[in-house]
Amino acid sequence: MTKRAVIFDLDGTLVDTAPDLMAATNHTLALLQRRPITMVELRSFIGQGAKALILRGFAATGDGIDEQTLAYTHAEFLRYYEGNIAEASSAFPGAVALLERCKAAGFELGVCTNKTERYSVQLLNALDMAKYFRAIVGPDTINIAKPDPAPFFETLKRLGCNPADAIMVGDSETDILMARAAGVPVIAVTFGYTHRPVAEFSPDHLVSHFDEIWDILNAQAGQSDRQSSDRR
Repeated sequence: MTKRAVIFDLDGTLVDTAPDLMAATNHTLALLQRRPITMVELRSFIGQGAKALILRGFAATGDGIDEQTLAYTHAEFLRYYEGNIAEASSAFPGAVALLERCKAAGFELGVCTNKTERYSVQLLNALDMAKYFRAIVGPDTINIAKPDPAPFFETLKRLGCNPADAIMVGDSETDILMARAAGVPVIAVTFGYTHRPVAEFSPDHLVSHFDEIWDILNAQAGQSDRQSSDRR
C-alpha cells in the first residue's frame, strides 16, 4: 500500500504563533530602547528563523545592529520565547480536525519548518499537537533551511515516503520555492505570514481555511494512484 505524506509548515500554517513571536521580538527591542513593532510588521518579518526576525525588527525601528549585538539579542529572544512559547499561540481553525482526519485515513504527517526543531517540538507538545507527527524537521536538524529542498526530503525520509506521494502545505514564498525545488505540489493558506500575498507566488492550490484541504488531498491521492498504475 502506498504511503502518502502531508508535510506542513508550522508558523503561520498550522499554528498562529505571531502573538508570542511579537512579544519575544519586542522584548529584545526594548533592551536597546527601540519602539515595539506592530502585528502587521511582525507578520511580514516571519519565515526565515529567529535571527532574520530580529534583524528585520531592528531595521524597522532604527539603525541595524552588529554581530555582537545580534548574538546578545538572539540569546535574549530565545530565552524569553522558550519561557513563553505557547502563552498566546494556538492552532488555526480547522487544523486539528484536518490532522485527525488525515491520521484516521492513514496519511503520514510531518512538519518542515524554519523554526528550530527544539522549539517546534516544544510548541507542538504544549498545544498537544506533536502526537500527529512522526517527523518534525527544523533548519538545525540537518543544518540546512528552507527553501532548500533538503529539509523536505529529510522529513520524507523519516516518514518512509517518496516525493511522488507527498504534498506540502505552507503559507509563504519560502514554502512554495521549497516545494518547487522538491518537485512536489504545494497548498498555500491565505491566512499566514508573508511579505506579499501568497497567491502572487503561484501555489498549486490556494485555501482560506483548513476545511478546504481534505478534498485536495483526496484528489491528489487519486492522481498519484493513476500515475502509478500508468507506470506499471
